[in-house]
Amino acid sequence: QVQLVESGGGLVQAGGSLRLSCAASGSIFGINFMGWYRQAPGKQRELVATITNAWRTNYAASVKGRFTIARDNAKNTVYLQMNSLKPEDTAVYYCNLNVKLPIPSDYWGQGTQVTVSS
Repeated sequence: QVQLVESGGGLVQAGGSLRLSCAASGSIFGINFMGWYRQAPGKQRELVATITNAWRTNYAASVKGRFTIARDNAKNTVYLQMNSLKPEDTAVYYCNLNVKLPIPSDYWGQGTQVTVSS
């Protein structure tokens, strides 16, 4: 069974920084990518950033240049460094693990709240 444990959310003022971490454990094979999504109240869940095993990254336009995704392959851990935070970044942030073995699957963390005050 795969588990994702997130940490690092909290309350920060606009312009501040936070770092999210997500550690994956369990029987993990064939990782395609790891990433972060977020969901604000009344809105659909949206992609924030993803990173592949080859360190290829993809960012939402709204966070490009402010957020940086990184991973530690040995620890199956993904990080999201968030700088220059804005009130519109307020959301629950979810860690995602996409694998291709034994069958293509998505795993999700429980979510961590990020609140940016103006």
